[in-house]
Amino acid sequence: MPILSKDMTLCISLSARPSNLGTRFHNFLYEELGLNYIYKAFAPVNLAQAIAGVRGLGIRGCAVSMPYKEDVIALIDGMDASASAIDSVNTIVNDAGHLTAYNTDYSAVQRLLAEHDVPSEFSVIVRGSGGMAKAVTAALHDAGFARGTIVARNEVSGRALADRYGYDWAPDADALTADLIVNVTPVGMAGGVEADRTSFPDPVIAAASMVFDVVASPAETPLIVAARAGGKHVITGAEVAALQAAEQFFLYTGIRPTADQVRRASAFSRAE
Repeated sequence: MPILSKDMTLCISLSARPSNLGTRFHNFLYEELGLNYIYKAFAPVNLAQAIAGVRGLGIRGCAVSMPYKEDVIALIDGMDASASAIDSVNTIVNDAGHLTAYNTDYSAVQRLLAEHDVPSEFSVIVRGSGGMAKAVTAALHDAGFARGTIVARNEVSGRALADRYGYDWAPDADALTADLIVNVTPVGMAGGVEADRTSFPDPVIAAASMVFDVVASPAETPLIVAARAGGKHVITGAEVAALQAAEQFFLYTGIRPTADQVRRASAFSRAE
């Protein structure tokens, strides 16, 4: 890590429960590429003040995680099409005080669906209706997945998301089955109150062909562990985190890391 100086460019993340994943990922690449940048994670006590700080202090980039992906929209100056299309933000770029919002989750999910050869004929259940669920659902729809159900306890947001893409809504997944099931909730996230739980009932997991958990920490969530034990093909949140962070890195620095650099940065971010 280079010695701190007044000329160093600062990038940050804002999350209710920050982890070291993004911090270690970005700082690894800064050192690898000899960039005079540093990355720091924050848990803001006041979102509006935090975004004002991004603008006022000249912070170059800001990653946005749950639960702020929709709330930040009112606080920034412009929306890239990747964010405006789904009303969800996970990245802010500061150009001389002008804050532009992006969503790199969408492109990461679409790329993973292609890389894992997920058939678009599959039926799908998405559990969740927040900002990340919007990105996942849009990516599924745009990739040709026509048969879907949004499972969300919040009927207003759940139905709104389902209706937007021609999917069904259900308050729970107990009586449902699908070829692909996707968790887009904090269930299974390290440090949370439901860290040791799976986001779908055992029969729903057993009936699925593929299981996708967007929770990035831990990579082996209870859902992923259960899916592997059942012989299911899995897509992990670690994969999403690496791909979306690589796109953020490009937006902040103008440099696109190689696939090998992304792989090594991701491995470093998860090393003990």
